[in-house]
Amino acid sequence: MPEKEVILLLAKKHKTWINVVSSFGCNKMIAEDIVQEMYIKVIPKIEMGLDIIYHDNDINYYYIFKVLKTLYIDLKRKGKNITIVNIEDTNLSQYDYDVDYDEAYGKIKDELKNMFWYDRKVFEIVNEGESIADFSRNSYIEYYSLYNTYRKVKEKLKKLI
Repeated sequence: MPEKEVILLLAKKHKTWINVVSSFGCNKMIAEDIVQEMYIKVIPKIEMGLDIIYHDNDINYYYIFKVLKTLYIDLKRKGKNITIVNIEDTNLSQYDYDVDYDEAYGKIKDELKNMFWYDRKVFEIVNEGESIADFSRNSYIEYYSLYNTYRKVKEKLKKLI
């Protein structure tokens, strides 16, 4: 199945994903944020070839459940550092610019293509979900070297947006 169809199938189940996260014990606003984080994690993997479709053309619910549960646990673990801001309490007029996400994503892809191969590879491996500690153990490259490389690339890409 083409990746765009997989992403659309994933998005069609949006309310289901919200209900799954809500069943973990959080409110709808936080559930929505966790589901959006899930999209951010899963869509690049789908674009890189991850197959989350069963033979009967349905989404692998277990995989998505595990991603959502992991994101929820991470959120609970970081709970003391999280500030919840109610959207009604914010002044949205301070954000006068619109971000063209397709353009920004294109800039990021171009920047990654033009980047030194080592920096790009470290960023891609860590961004795909491998921990820096495991990557360091498996590659015999110093942890802080990998961490600093990943951090510098991430900061450089953030500046593009």
